[in-house]
Amino acid sequence: MKKFLFFIITILSTTFGHAQNGINTPYSRYGFGIQSERAMGFNKGMSGVAQGFRDGQQINIANPASYSEVDSLTALFDLGLSLQNGNYKMGNLQQNIRNTSFDYFAFQFRAAKNWGVTLGIMPITNIKYNFTSSAETLAGTENVTSSYSFNGDGGLREVFLGMGWRPFKPLSIGFNASYLWGDYTHNMTMSFSETSAFSMARIYSAEINSYNLQAGLQYIQPINKNDKIVIGATYTLGHDVNNDAYRKNETLNNASIETESTDTIKNAFQLPHSISAGITYYRSNNLRIGVDFELQKWSDCKFPNQQTNLSGSNTSQTDYYLASKGQLNDRTKLAAGFDWIPNPSSPDSYFSRCTYKAGAYYSKTYAKADITGTVTDKPYEFGISAGITFPVANKHIYYNIPRINFSVQWVHANIPYLNATTMRQSALKENYLKFCIGVSFSERWFEKWKVQ
Repeated sequence: MKKFLFFIITILSTTFGHAQNGINTPYSRYGFGIQSERAMGFNKGMSGVAQGFRDGQQINIANPASYSEVDSLTALFDLGLSLQNGNYKMGNLQQNIRNTSFDYFAFQFRAAKNWGVTLGIMPITNIKYNFTSSAETLAGTENVTSSYSFNGDGGLREVFLGMGWRPFKPLSIGFNASYLWGDYTHNMTMSFSETSAFSMARIYSAEINSYNLQAGLQYIQPINKNDKIVIGATYTLGHDVNNDAYRKNETLNNASIETESTDTIKNAFQLPHSISAGITYYRSNNLRIGVDFELQKWSDCKFPNQQTNLSGSNTSQTDYYLASKGQLNDRTKLAAGFDWIPNPSSPDSYFSRCTYKAGAYYSKTYAKADITGTVTDKPYEFGISAGITFPVANKHIYYNIPRINFSVQWVHANIPYLNATTMRQSALKENYLKFCIGVSFSERWFEKWKVQ
């Protein structure tokens, strides 16, 4: 109970302290921001591979069908945090930024025979950036310059409850139900070097409150007495998000608002249909190798957008603020990884009871930096990871002991965009070095004691 209360206090202080914003990149301007991995401490070192993973001592929220594997006497707690160093390059400019973030908290227990229950909380997107453009001389003037500043903040979080059931031995099914909430604010300001000139600002904002539903399954196919294959798949329901988006237009004079107006889009958002599938090979009780694929149909989702309609000539423009499809790309991800325990029950060697992991992935992200179609290249990212799980108690057993999951990941992201000055394709390149630590407890809460 002391450990449980410690987890709850840590989560509440972290969540309400906005520690989930563990990023700082212009890349988070698009969509709902940078998407977080649905990965736990045990599979972050494997680049998030999880669809076919089942283990009664690890919580796998990526596929709720895995919940049915939890032991009848066990209650599991898992908490994760990350530290990352980011390097951002745009042309000749570059910057290094360090951030920390809260990754997840989950609690799992067995409700009945072949029934497992999991609940938890985690961020799913993050928005954080602040940058300015260089001053440019206005056409028709000699020394009056204009400059732009951009900043944004926000993101989405979810609290979820899931159940996994094994109706018969080879097959398990599961469901996750989530409540999503969050907000975003994007500010853009144009100012001039001439103090008598008015500056202009636009503020894009929205508050999100919605739900998510996910179904999963896993099928176990034995190969021989010791080896097996587990096939896993999940489907996440796409639907309308019945929240409004706002755009405020302001004219400023020495920081005082001269005029302002607000445009509103009713029911401005949608969440995508998503599918994931994977296969994992188990060799005895010490080696697992898995491959996963994921597709999120963001291109079919409507999202707020600013469009300009030219009617007859370039001098007549009508500015629209509306929601339409095609603002984002479909997201795909292919990942592969493995973990290996030399000897989980070794009586002599501590490091033989540690779990060693590695993985890699390639992803086409959902950001679309140029909706005009001038830039045809799509943003992408890839990464490699490695990790190790340390059993905390120095016991000659593998089950029902605390563990510390440590992983390191290197990620490269490339985001093409249309340079407004040169009218040519440029790219924002980002490199991350992430360090993740997860602490898991396995408690025998439901053991029955006999008095002799």
